[in-house]
Formats: sequence, structure tokens, C-alpha cells
Amino acid sequence: MPLRSAQPIVESLKVTSSTFPNGAIPDRSTCHGQDISPELAWTPPPERAHSLALIVTDPDSSPPDFVHWVLYDLPPGTHELAEGVPPNERLADDSRQGRNDFDTIGYRGPCPPGDSPHRYVFTVYALDLKMDVPPGATKDHIVRAMRGHILARGELLGRYPG
Repeated sequence: MPLRSAQPIVESLKVTSSTFPNGAIPDRSTCHGQDISPELAWTPPPERAHSLALIVTDPDSSPPDFVHWVLYDLPPGTHELAEGVPPNERLADDSRQGRNDFDTIGYRGPCPPGDSPHRYVFTVYALDLKMDVPPGATKDHIVRAMRGHILARGELLGRYPG
């Protein structure tokens, strides 16, 4: 179920990735490679944003929306993430990473069973607050904390295998 804001979303963020510009996630960002997070970039959030959050899910999994990455409390001036974000609970900019559905901290890439292609949704949220949520939180915890505080959002869709 997509997360909606209680207030109108005033802006859309454009999310891009030089790691998979054609939409096909390369092996290096999956369990079949080095499992490193892709480079991501997005347009600046609204001026009143206090933080950003990123959630990556697989809507084609069973059950749907398997969580691959939860990252939150990114400073609002952050407009990109370099490839290979370390799997630390706290990053150098004081942003925090949550627990994915592999039960680990940080990014875990695509690893679908069999050969069927899956879609991966990278969603960036601009929020009007910095969340008071400890590192290691789950997607559900972050979604509850964001409810009613989303100023803008943007999505990027990746596929694997491409």
C-alpha cells in the first residue's frame, strides 16, 4: 500500500540513478554480485523540508513489498547518495538506516527466487520533520512516523533481472 500524506503533496521529486539509467539493476547491486547500494540522485526538496527518507521495496515479492532498504533522517540538503552506502546504523551525516526484510541493517539488493523479473521501487520522501526514531527501525515504524509529514516524494523503478 503506497504511503500518502495527510496534507497535499506540494511537489514531486525526480529520482535518478547512474547505476541503472535504463532501469536494469546491474549484478553488482544484487545478491549475485557485491550487493552494494546503487548511486541515487534526486531534485531538491521543498525549502521547508527538515529531512529525507528512502524506502526500497519489491512489489512483486510474495508477500508483496519485501523491504530492501530503509534510510531516514537524511539532511534536507542531500541530493544524492554515492554507490556503496555502508551498512551502518548511523552514517557520517547522522542519517540512520533501518532493518530490511533480510533482517539486516542497510541496503540488500535484489535476490528474487528463480528467473522471474521483479520490480524494485526506490522512493524518496521529503519530510517536514526530523524523525525521532532510533537506528534499526523497520519500514512500518518509519511509515507511521512519516504519516502526515510528507511534503514531496519521488520514485524510481528498477528491474532485476533486467
